[in-house]
Amino acid sequence: MTSSEVTHLLRDWSDGDKEALDKLLPLVIDEVRDLARRALAHETPDHTLQPTALVNEVYMRLIKRETYWWRDRKQFFSCLAELMRRVLVDHARRRQAVKRGGGEVKLPLEEAILPDEVGDTNLVALDDALQELKAIDERRYKIVMLRFFIGLTQEEIAEELSISVNTVGRHWRAAQLWLRHQMDRSGQETDT
Repeated sequence: MTSSEVTHLLRDWSDGDKEALDKLLPLVIDEVRDLARRALAHETPDHTLQPTALVNEVYMRLIKRETYWWRDRKQFFSCLAELMRRVLVDHARRRQAVKRGGGEVKLPLEEAILPDEVGDTNLVALDDALQELKAIDERRYKIVMLRFFIGLTQEEIAEELSISVNTVGRHWRAAQLWLRHQMDRSGQETDT
């Protein structure tokens, strides 16, 4: 199936055609599972959520929403990546609540976001930092989401956001520095 056919089904779904979703899911399920595996690859080995469970939870959240306007396949997968991140953060928050605040749930981040010396990073703290970034600079937030959670290249991000590759690079580096600072600050606050 081509991207244009997926886009056509997404738009039909946006227009209220419930059957379009039933036709779409079998066509994209392998890509959705790959996205879930990538999202869970950042988790600790003892993480209790499996890719199939993550896909199911995202699907349930997706069908509960009343309205969507799907522009294209990339936007759809961006939304799925965002939903997966939210599911993982909710899961981490529940685990922390069960432990009564002890034993942080950790997420090892790729070098692409934070340098090696940071090591494991608390998923909840990362989510807080990402929400702050979204509030102050939506473009940088989108670049982080597209690059880190979906795995788009700088060229693909530039096309998606209609900006130059150089602008993507500058914003990506700035977002990395800002997130590193926020994560360091968050770590210092929990140490005191």
